[in-house]
Amino acid sequence: MALPAIVKGLLVGLIVAVPVVFIAGLAYVYFASERYLRDVAADSSYVYPGREDAETIERGRHLARTRGCFGCHGQQLQGAVFSDEWAWVGTAVAPNLAKYAREHDPATLEAAIRQGIGHDGKALWSMPSYNFVLMNDNDVSALIAFLRSAPVEDKELPQPDLGWETRMLIVSGQAQHMPEWGSRMPPLLLGEGDDPQLVRGEYLAKTSCNECHGFDLRGQPYPVNPTPDLAILAGYSDEDFRHLMQTGEAIGGRTDLGLMTMVAKDRFAAFTEQELEDLLAYLRTLPQQPIDHQASWRELN
Repeated sequence: MALPAIVKGLLVGLIVAVPVVFIAGLAYVYFASERYLRDVAADSSYVYPGREDAETIERGRHLARTRGCFGCHGQQLQGAVFSDEWAWVGTAVAPNLAKYAREHDPATLEAAIRQGIGHDGKALWSMPSYNFVLMNDNDVSALIAFLRSAPVEDKELPQPDLGWETRMLIVSGQAQHMPEWGSRMPPLLLGEGDDPQLVRGEYLAKTSCNECHGFDLRGQPYPVNPTPDLAILAGYSDEDFRHLMQTGEAIGGRTDLGLMTMVAKDRFAAFTEQELEDLLAYLRTLPQQPIDHQASWRELN
């Protein structure tokens, strides 16, 4: 039986309309997510002092090692691809950092490191800039001096791609870029007049440990591989803590610490004895500190 003309017309209309609506939806997701990523402005107050002597560069090398630049960007800072680790991102790429430092001025580097804003003015997505928000100007400058001095090893890398899943999360408000994360980072609480060792320890903790253990170091309830409250380290002896940080092995010989086992060997093993002592002294104060369960950053994904 032949279909009535009106039914045929409706079917044809649907066949034409569905792809149009689908394409329009994708266009909306793309442009809305791009608008969000571009709706940032870098603070231009940082001034690079230009000190690139051997001592400054060595300090920068130490910072690059202990804060994870080598771990993410490669042992020659040549860049790396993380798509297998972050399947929800189209293509996550840590750029060739030595090359990036040669191609861009110090202000651009500082914006990427501490503010989470790339050279194109767009918010960065995978760079953990919140880990560097509290890093002081001297250390940022030393880190930049080292990166500018590092030899460039060429490596072919793909273009990064957020992917549609990430863009959908952005548009739905379920995911935030790095400037948003960084803006929620609480300030350092200790300073002039406080115990100098605790001041140093807080600075170390909140420019390294907060990358995984939460902005207040009290743990992150990630759906996969949640991280513990670092107040547990108050129960570690000096020797046990040193062993953990240098080998990634916990009390009792446990090596099933996930990312910590790898990170300790690549980063924290480079901490000096003084840094380890300062860090543990501060972490031992955590059990006396209240946990702010209403902190604004806890809602971030």
